[in-house]
Amino acid sequence: MQAPPIWQRLLAALAYLLPWSDAYGFGRGLVGLFPALQWLGLPALPVALLEQVVPFGGLVLFLVLYLAVVRNNRVPYLIRFNVLQAILVDIVVVLVALAFQVLQLNALDFVGKTLSNTVFLGILVLVAFAVIQNLRGKDAEIPSLSEAVRMQL
Repeated sequence: MQAPPIWQRLLAALAYLLPWSDAYGFGRGLVGLFPALQWLGLPALPVALLEQVVPFGGLVLFLVLYLAVVRNNRVPYLIRFNVLQAILVDIVVVLVALAFQVLQLNALDFVGKTLSNTVFLGILVLVAFAVIQNLRGKDAEIPSLSEAVRMQL
């Protein structure tokens, strides 16, 4: 079986900038301790700016990606699979951020920072794994999530 073209692999990997742009904010504590981690936020900057500049930018980006990419059968499967998987990861990140606000976990010093750093590092590992797998031309198999994505496609 032949690997997908490089342009498909790159576009599939770029999809994971969506959850990374939302998860990067959880790493404020670690970035304060290790300033070199600031560079990890650079790739997510265009997505974060788009979400802030355009009114309801996050919702608009979600709808465009879902309707124009995921539900478009002319788009290659690898791209559709990874965009939908990135959208689902982003939904989880947004729900965790909402839970942090509702439970006011950011106000708690040790517990809040520990949980925030855990979310940051977990999403960093997940995004790094997904990007590497995509660049290799393989599906990023995330347990349960990938199965849900396959059922939707």
